[in-house]
Amino acid sequence: MTSTARPEAEPGAGHRASRWLALSVLVLAVLLVAVDATVLGLATPFLSEDLKPSGTQLLWIGDVYSFIIAGLLVSMGSLGDRIGRKKLLLTGAVAFGAVSVLNAYATSPEMMILARALLGVAGATLMPSTLALIRNIFHDPKERSVAVGIWGAAASAGAAVGPVVGGFLLEHFWWGSVFLINLPVMAILVLVGIKLLPESKDPAPGPWDLTSVGLSLVGMVAVVYAVKEAAVHGFRWDTAAAAVLGLGALFWFVRRQLTLPAPLLDMRLFHHRGFSGAVLADLLTILGLSGLVFFLSQFLQLVQDRSPLEAGLIELPAAIGAVGAGLMAGYAARRASVRSTVSGGLVALGLSLAACTLIAADTGVVALGVALFVGGMGAGLAFTVTADVILSSVPKEQAGAASAVSETAYELGAALGIALLGSIVTGIYRDFAAPAGIPGDVSAAAHDSLGGAVESASALPQEQAAALLAAARDAFTDGFQTAAMAGSAVLFATAAAAWFMLRGQKLEDGVEH
Repeated sequence: MTSTARPEAEPGAGHRASRWLALSVLVLAVLLVAVDATVLGLATPFLSEDLKPSGTQLLWIGDVYSFIIAGLLVSMGSLGDRIGRKKLLLTGAVAFGAVSVLNAYATSPEMMILARALLGVAGATLMPSTLALIRNIFHDPKERSVAVGIWGAAASAGAAVGPVVGGFLLEHFWWGSVFLINLPVMAILVLVGIKLLPESKDPAPGPWDLTSVGLSLVGMVAVVYAVKEAAVHGFRWDTAAAAVLGLGALFWFVRRQLTLPAPLLDMRLFHHRGFSGAVLADLLTILGLSGLVFFLSQFLQLVQDRSPLEAGLIELPAAIGAVGAGLMAGYAARRASVRSTVSGGLVALGLSLAACTLIAADTGVVALGVALFVGGMGAGLAFTVTADVILSSVPKEQAGAASAVSETAYELGAALGIALLGSIVTGIYRDFAAPAGIPGDVSAAAHDSLGGAVESASALPQEQAAALLAAARDAFTDGFQTAAMAGSAVLFATAAAAWFMLRGQKLEDGVEH
């Protein structure tokens, strides 16, 4: 896609070396947000012991970050197009570092929920800015494919390195340390970014419509909340009210965008079949993958009895596969085709999840590593090519808004995946029969979660404890295997949809003019 509009300081990215150095700063930001999304899962048991949140508060601590990010991504992508993506990225980085301190030193569950919400606001400024800046720094499509591959690899690597870093920190320091690691990274990002990143924005953006910002936030948060609550507690009147509120707000948001002279999100982007297909592939892929990854860490620690660091290291092959495939994805899509690369990646990911239906308490490290490596390769191929398709489908001045749609699909898919696949795991787990003679309060705690079963079993005689843990672990494994089967079915269906929706889609070859 060509465009006559040029970003303000584009010549600053003219030298080849400075372009790649600028990319290294953007990769740092992505790495950090991805790490931050995964370390909390490992820190949760330690945090729970210290802050003693209720079950509902614990869910909010885990969820509010993704709620706020999902609700604000489109608004922040559009804001970056208006005020400048470099300015938004660096401001968000400073805020992310400051709020990380608030997370680390939270003294109550309420303070932790607020801190996680504020971290979500800061995180929403970082992701769309990074992808949009890549669109404006790299004009040669082949170079841009490599840059997007590196960007995608960093996101995948961050998600897998998070458990390793988190596991190491939790074995040596207190739980707040998993948030304080953000500070030195953010300091480097800001200091180097000021020098190396070129500023870019839409030359004629129009005003930032605050009504649309509010509708987007309310709509996304209410819909994601309704799905999560319905998955955990069933469909109640309050869940239905949240769903109606959310869908109403999103419908009003779309109607408003179609009438505004300078919309927050140009809905005409979705008329492009390649753009819509890539966004849908992102959403469904993450839906199928995230719920399973969320429970894999628990499986490794609570069923296979591994340390947080061991669990993190076992998940590392997924990152290695994703990084390698992400770097080759652009080349593969040009040599074969976009649809075969994306669909092939999704099939590989589906096969990886199908293999997880065979995982049991005695499954060895090699079998786990192979399944995760294949899944990582599939994710690396699919995500990198869809990101490239999304970026090349729009004019440069709308790069922020397009990037934000891509990121919103990712966050929404993650929230829905954890909710829907999580409800399968939780539903099957809670049905297990406790052995005879187990006290009622211990049985109730064990049925609440596998973590609760491990904790409450410590108060029982050895024989009873072993019987309770065996029943709970078997039930969790059954739930995990069923969720893996559902996730693989979603991914195979997504591969088929991508094959049709991305028909005829190509990555650009020449230098843009």
